[in-house]
Amino acid sequence: MNKLTLSVIKADVGGFVGHSGVHENLLTSAEEFLREESRDLLIDFKISYVGDDVNLIMTHKMGAVSEKIHSLSWECFKHVTETAKDMKLYGAGQDLLKDTFSGNLKGMGLGVAEMEFIERPSEPVIIFAADKTEPGAWNFPLYKIFADPFNTSGLVIDPSMHRGFNFEVIDLKKDQKIMMSAPEEIYDLLVLIGAPSRYCIKAIYSRETGDIASSSSTQKLNYIAGKYVGKDDPVCIVRCQKGLPAVGEVLEPFSFPHLVNGWMRGSHTGPLMPVPREQSTPTRFDGPPRVTALGFQINEGKLQGPKDLFDDPAFDRAREKANEIADYMRRLGPFEPHRLHLEEMEYTTLPQVKDNLNERFVNII
Repeated sequence: MNKLTLSVIKADVGGFVGHSGVHENLLTSAEEFLREESRDLLIDFKISYVGDDVNLIMTHKMGAVSEKIHSLSWECFKHVTETAKDMKLYGAGQDLLKDTFSGNLKGMGLGVAEMEFIERPSEPVIIFAADKTEPGAWNFPLYKIFADPFNTSGLVIDPSMHRGFNFEVIDLKKDQKIMMSAPEEIYDLLVLIGAPSRYCIKAIYSRETGDIASSSSTQKLNYIAGKYVGKDDPVCIVRCQKGLPAVGEVLEPFSFPHLVNGWMRGSHTGPLMPVPREQSTPTRFDGPPRVTALGFQINEGKLQGPKDLFDDPAFDRAREKANEIADYMRRLGPFEPHRLHLEEMEYTTLPQVKDNLNERFVNII
């Protein structure tokens, strides 16, 4: 049986207003382009957004890292960028770090999460998208979903989940990866993913079946460009039910708005606020960082949905808590730990300011 490929590819191609949102003309531009250019390539697609990012959600049979699918996405975002430039939107095309397509999207600036699988009799998936943060933002919730029995009761009571999951972790600085098993290697796993600015969970696999359960985008724009060009705004796919965590188990970690890096100028720490898509417009100090959760039932490759899963009063208290945390962090102003630690700030504009002070330092006698 041929595997289905689910690809989620995102880019910031122009903000409205500033970095707060996406103008509807960009969504229309992307929709029209894919409808015209993808007839022989895609089974189905949806256009979505979070904050100032446009997300392409696509199903096809081309496999992950398909040159044809990546080229289609690249050309789509170039097309949408022209719309953004015509409208003089802010930061038009800022995620498109290269001028020409080179075979795949690695190192091009776009965020990519893809997975191949054989469609089950019922195939529910959740697509998370975050704005004003980095790919390490998924580490905490993915650990809770796939390794913490206090979050996911299926790890204890479901025989098909009892063996646990394998985690593929990326070292962003060295461009290396390691595969680790839970529950046996939980402590070693936490050594790495507890440092989310460097180590990110790329993919998760069921140890019972070997099937992929989750895939995340892990591009780090400042490592690619060598300077701050915008935050990474990652996406993540999670398959649910039938030997995998239930929808409610997948959503539960987001009831706690954990701290992530990003926010204003990509230089601050703040709470990740779960919101309905219509509320994913970060305006307070360009934040706080936002996350959306769109649910789909895949049927013969068709994307039935989306269901906006954070559009639920059960997450109201998480949003209230996020605002409370935001109040606390903002009172610190330019002091750490609200401002990122110096190592992370090396990729912002701060070094240019700091360099002006170097000649004024004298040795202590």
